[in-house]
This record gives sequence, C-alpha cells and structure tokens, in this order.
Amino acid sequence: METCTDISIATEKIMPCHNQQLSSTANQENAVISSTKQVRFASSNGSSGSSDSPVCNTEAEEVPDPCQTDISGEALRQIGPQLKLLPLNDQIRELQTIIRDKTTSRGDFVFCADRLIRLVVEEGLNQLPYTECTVTTPTGHKYDGVKFEKGNCGVSIMRSGEAMEQGLRDCCRSIRIGKILIQSDEETQKAKVYYAKFPPDIYRRKVLLMYPILSTGNTVIEAVKVLIEHGLQPKHIILLSLFSTPHGAKSIIQEFPDITILTTEVHPVAPTHFGQKYFGTD
Repeated sequence: METCTDISIATEKIMPCHNQQLSSTANQENAVISSTKQVRFASSNGSSGSSDSPVCNTEAEEVPDPCQTDISGEALRQIGPQLKLLPLNDQIRELQTIIRDKTTSRGDFVFCADRLIRLVVEEGLNQLPYTECTVTTPTGHKYDGVKFEKGNCGVSIMRSGEAMEQGLRDCCRSIRIGKILIQSDEETQKAKVYYAKFPPDIYRRKVLLMYPILSTGNTVIEAVKVLIEHGLQPKHIILLSLFSTPHGAKSIIQEFPDITILTTEVHPVAPTHFGQKYFGTD
C-alpha cells in the first residue's frame, strides 16, 4: 500500500517572474518563456535511431537549427496538450541556469538537480487521481480532504532516470519502483532494451516514468513499448523529465497520443551531460 507523506505544495504557490532589465536577446527569450505559460493548463484530451541520452550519457549537445530556436507558445500547442510545463518562475529559471552552466561544480549541480527533480515529481504526483475523504482532527472536528488512489508506481529509465528515484521516494516513501535499461546497439545504433523489471501488477497501475533529458525521444519510445507489452495503457503513463527538445516531445506524442509529458523546459538544445555530471562520470 503506497502512502504519500510530506508532499510539498510549493508548485501551487509559484509566483510570476519579476520584471527585470534584460538585454535584447534575453528579452526575446523572456517572451518565449511567457508564452509557454499559456499551455500549462491545457486540456488533457488528446497522446530507430540512437537513444535520447545513452546510459553513459556520451551524446554531445545538439546544434540547434537557427530557424527553430524560438519555441513559441503556438509551437508548443502544436506539439499537443499532452505536453505540460511547470509554471516558470525565477527559482526554476535559476536552477535551469546552474544545471546548464559548464562551470558549475558537481556538488552544486547535484543540489540544484535534486531541487528541480523534486518540483517535477511534486507536479507529477498532482497529475495522479485523488479521492475525497473525511478525517477527524485532534480537536475532534471533521475535515474534508483528499487522498491518493491506490495503484501508483514509478519506473526509471537507467541510468539517468535513477537520479529521480530519491525525489519520488521523498514524497511517497513506500511507492514501488521498476527499472528499464536501454542502450544503443553497437552495430545498428538502434535503441535496444537490455533489462526490464516491474511490479507484477503494473498493468493495473498509474506509472510515473522518469527520464530527465528528452533529446530524440527514442529511448522513451522503446521504454513505453516495453510497458505496453506488460499490459499498461499509454494513457496511464506520466513521463517526468527536466528538459526536453521540441523534436523529442513531438516524437513521443506522435507515437503515443495518450501519454502525458511533464517537463520544466522545451528547448532545441538539451543538457545531455546531465547523467555524467550527476553521477560523477564526466
């Protein structure tokens, strides 16, 4: 039985970014950020090559197409309402900046990554079904509240997805977590599943699929295929990521129109060094 404890409501109290004096380039970027806020509460009606960021995360950062660097709100809406963004504020923007900065020490990187992961996990839990309940307070009064419905679990795509496991356990201490290992075949360079282990009744659960960096989308597509083979429906999958490229998100949604993707940023260049830096293998 999963019990969730100490769930923060930080994401519900997010304040809008302060108006700041920025350069012309930054102002353009700020306009893009502002427009992405409009798709956060979009309706949920809607869902090979090399992997996104291989297990060893040796993939170099992609060079963005100059014609695709401006990710407007309209472009995000065209990807689909299945793509949900955390409401952007200065705190999230700073965490994104520190994670992307090549001069950031590993200690600071891990600290900021864990903070950003926690925010994504909290919002991911908010996407799961709740039921109403009534409890009795220590003073004897009745309080009408809510509680999680039973039947949730997490699945991490190894290795970088394992960085998000502790954030999930910090919120749901007894939640069950499965694992998938996907690597690129040395000869064909196609994403190949090497290992998968899930709770035996995963087909009846709601799944938080954890993978921090979406680049091409191929790794996640293969992982979802494995989950489908185990009887899970894509509409019961919520993909938690920190950073995504437009191509990665679009590829996943085109393949599985019923899936939900939750991320903090959509940008042509993904910080594919994440796994190396987080685990100290860079």
